[in-house]
Amino acid sequence: MSALLQAELIKLRTTRTFVANVAVALFISLLLTVLIAALTEPSQEDVLTDVFLSDTSGLFILVLAIIGITGEWRHRTITSSLLAEPDRLRFLAAKVLAFAVAGMVLSVVVSVGVTIAGFAVLGLRDLPTPDVGELLSLYARNALVAALLGAFGVGIGALVRNQAIAIVGILVFAFAVEPALVALVPDIGRFTPISGLSTAITNVDPEATGVGDLDVLDPVPAVAAMLAWIGVLYAAGATLLARRDLD
Repeated sequence: MSALLQAELIKLRTTRTFVANVAVALFISLLLTVLIAALTEPSQEDVLTDVFLSDTSGLFILVLAIIGITGEWRHRTITSSLLAEPDRLRFLAAKVLAFAVAGMVLSVVVSVGVTIAGFAVLGLRDLPTPDVGELLSLYARNALVAALLGAFGVGIGALVRNQAIAIVGILVFAFAVEPALVALVPDIGRFTPISGLSTAITNVDPEATGVGDLDVLDPVPAVAAMLAWIGVLYAAGATLLARRDLD
């Protein structure tokens, strides 16, 4: 598994799509951080969530993971990939682990950029900055969310082979279906992977992440629920992959 995981990571970091996603995620996160830090006057109590919660890596690694697995079919590389690793369960597991690692790396890169930009702007304006310990704790939780969303995205892509449908579907789910569930059926909305569970894992005020006064789970149960989502998707995706023809 170690060699297979290394091969997947090499494949991932040498693609232009990954580099482009890293660049866009970093740019958007920096832009949000600079604008918020420059145009608002956060207090010491609010500066952490107001300025340093601009990590967009979770969404980008989710989309990138879908592209990564569906691209095997779109570009017809699935045959050569499975010739190199005939065990389809191991192949899919390596994808899950690779994009989980990639999510953590992307989140760390974004966090470093956000920290530099945020402290620079706040320092120039002589505004309060967050406690370093709280900041690092937030970044660690953000990295965990990105890792889980990367693994989640592989499961989505394993189920929905068509790349365009998978990406559009997950974006509609994230920006339309989940907010509707959060607003109308909060007891279900708190278990949604992108809104409810991700907010719970970051352990910040739900209102700061745009889900209002949703009664989110505690972080540990939220991680367990997210792993359950990933496990179900992996099992379903692996079952389909085992039965699919490669042509």
